[in-house]
Amino acid sequence: MNLNLNGHSIYYEAHGPPASPAVILLHHGLGTLNAWEEQIPAFVDAGLRVIAYDRWGYGRSDPRPRLALPYFEDDLDDLLVLLQTLEISTASLVGHSDGGTLSLYFAEKYPQRVERMVIVAAHIYVEPTMVPGIEGLRAAFEQEPKFQEGMCRAHGDKWQQVFWNWYTGWVNEATLSWDMRSLLHRITCPVLVVQGLQDEHATPQHAEDLASAIPAGELWLVEGGAHMLPRDVPQPFNQRVLEFLAPVFSLPSEDFQRS
Repeated sequence: MNLNLNGHSIYYEAHGPPASPAVILLHHGLGTLNAWEEQIPAFVDAGLRVIAYDRWGYGRSDPRPRLALPYFEDDLDDLLVLLQTLEISTASLVGHSDGGTLSLYFAEKYPQRVERMVIVAAHIYVEPTMVPGIEGLRAAFEQEPKFQEGMCRAHGDKWQQVFWNWYTGWVNEATLSWDMRSLLHRITCPVLVVQGLQDEHATPQHAEDLASAIPAGELWLVEGGAHMLPRDVPQPFNQRVLEFLAPVFSLPSEDFQRS
């Protein structure tokens, strides 16, 4: 389905009973809502209302001239209007990579709107590991047909624009000196910070810094996990996320599929 938010069309999907507690899924910097294909049915089966959408500029949503990195101002406005339009007063957020950073900004700005958050492989500053990772993705974008085909399947005719928006947004001089740690103490909801120990875009210290800066932060470092945890280890990821959300949604533990 499509919604007009702030003058542009956003593609979204809603799954599960409309009266159930809501979880909003926010995809990574080169992805779409399809990145959550392993999570959506599991979360719906647990009794949740799941909302996933292609952020402005991605997938089946309208093209976008540039991304508002690293502060995500336009994306914050879109998320707020999406919640208002769908008449969701409060929700939990599950954000991956850029979607995680966006979630952190949203919870800091609108604390009354967020019940709980799961933040996966997000960035709160630029560390040395991040720059080579970005350049590695640029090399793949320019040289690897498989990578190009995947981007085209996900984003259609705007696949090249999606990549360059993301790349130029993260490598400019202003972004390289960005650091949002001073805001994190204002996040009042419980937060599960998740990162793979083998994440190619951040060190474990990055996740430790994030979790320790949030008053109700909890850290899960996943042995053997890389950057795409929701896709690569879906069963343990889904189980841990549902367990973390259970206090808010009163989900019985026996409903979870244990690995």
